[in-house]
This record gives sequence, C-alpha cells and structure tokens, in this order.
Amino acid sequence: MASPMELMCWGGDWGLPSVHTDSLIILAYVKFTRAPLKVYFINNPWKTPTGDIPVLISDNMNFVQPENILNFLRKQKYNADYELTAKEGADTLAFIALIEEKLRPALLHTFWVDIENYCNLTRPWFASRIPFPLNFYLPGQMSRSAMNQIALTRGEPPFYNVKEIESQIYRDAKECLNLLSYRLGASDFFFGKIPTSFDAFAFGFLAPLYKAELPNAHLQKHLQQLQNLCHFCDNILTQYFIQSSAEDVVDANLQKLTQLVNQESNLIEKMDDNLRNSPQHKPSGAAPSKLSPTSSEACASHR
Repeated sequence: MASPMELMCWGGDWGLPSVHTDSLIILAYVKFTRAPLKVYFINNPWKTPTGDIPVLISDNMNFVQPENILNFLRKQKYNADYELTAKEGADTLAFIALIEEKLRPALLHTFWVDIENYCNLTRPWFASRIPFPLNFYLPGQMSRSAMNQIALTRGEPPFYNVKEIESQIYRDAKECLNLLSYRLGASDFFFGKIPTSFDAFAFGFLAPLYKAELPNAHLQKHLQQLQNLCHFCDNILTQYFIQSSAEDVVDANLQKLTQLVNQESNLIEKMDDNLRNSPQHKPSGAAPSKLSPTSSEACASHR
C-alpha cells in the first residue's frame, strides 16, 4: 500500500494559511483538487528532506517547486485543469509565466529587499518562528537569495545594485496587476466557474501582498484599488480554507460520534448476550409453584 502524501509548508499569519507564496500556491491547488495530503506547517527548512519549503513527499520521493509538485499531483489524477480547452490550457501557462516574470520580482523586493518592510515585518516574523540559532542566519540568507533571484530574472549579473531597476520592477508589477484585474473582470475565477492551476498561482502571489501589514505599502495600495482581485483572494480564503476547515471539523466530529455510537451499541449487545447466558436466567426443570392469592382474592375468601 502506497504511503500517504505529505506536504511541508511555511506557517501562516495575517489571516492566511501560509505567508509564503509557493506554499500558498500548493495549498490552494490541494484544496481545489481535494488531493489527500497530510499537511505539516514547519518553519525550519533544515527539518525537510531537501532543505526546501514547500516540499511534497510521496513513496520516498521528494518534489520541490510549485511546477514540479503540481505536475506530480496531476499524474496522480488530481488535476484542476481537466475542464479547460487546449487554448485555455495554453493561456494558463502564459499567465503563469507572466506573473513569474513581472510580479515575483516585485514581491521579493517588497518583502525581502525593501529595508523598511524587511526590518519591521519580514525579518521579525521569520526570526520569531525559526528555531535558535538558525533564526540569526536564515532570514539574512533568504534576503540575499531574493536579491540574487531578482537580478537573475532581469538577466543581469547577481552582484549589481538592485536600486537601479527598482522603479522598473514596480512599474512592471503594477501593469501585471492591471492586466490580471482586466482578465478576471466580474468572475470569481480566471477561467470559468471553477478554479484552475492559474487561480492557485494567482492566489499565492496576490494574497500575501493583500493581507500583510506592510510598513511600506505602495504596491499593496495599488492592489487594494483593484477590488475584483481583493474579492478573488477573499473568496478563495472563505470558500476553500475557512468553510472547508469548518466542514472538515464537522466531518471529523461526526465520524467520532458515529464511532462512539457503534462502540456503545456493540457493548450493549455484548452485555445482553452475557445476561441471557448467565445461570440466573437459565430455565429450571422444577414445575412452577402455585401463585399465592392476591390481596383482593384473600379478602373475598375470608368473607
């Protein structure tokens, strides 16, 4: 029998199941497809088999990066895109590539490079949750990794000054947000009435920017002006995390109640069988004795 799939993610805050973009992407996709994963929220990459978060573990195989994890889940028949046409499937790939190129650099800069946000929000959050002594090292390493990733996505050497292209990063991000808002329109999801893999990616990118308490919030303010994108995030949170979690609790409680009822029923049947088989209730061979007269019969015979 195959071992259950396990998913390790960064923990949550700000009303989100996870504060981490890639972790949110996987969590949303799992909710959309109802994939049976055991989810563990950990805040220490050194406790994962690969040193990465998120990571999916199945049958001694480890999968990292959202694209690889989603591809594996599709092969296990958990596919959020099964109703899409070929054109829509190609469009989802194009939109994913768009937000990876235009939006991710701005998110990395907002949370990990911007001095005000990093010193007052990002670093304190991660340092308070990563165990000692790694909390003195990992946040700085993650910040340097974000700077290098921004540089690489811009096709520049990893040691140039990020401030040189800061304005371009945020200009591209705002244009991307405007395009997403136009594509979504008045719909709940980007491609029809049910969420797809792109909805999972969009949620993972937008929700932290929407919900985080950012000291320097100029990109967040732009997102807040796009009300349909904010509603998109709120709708997924309510429908797939809050309501779904409440239903899971109800189902778990109902299952426990059913188990208790079955246990009590079995116990009652066992007690009943023991009572029937006890010597006190076995029929004797003696003839039944004549019943004594009732009080009213005794009074009548006395008269």
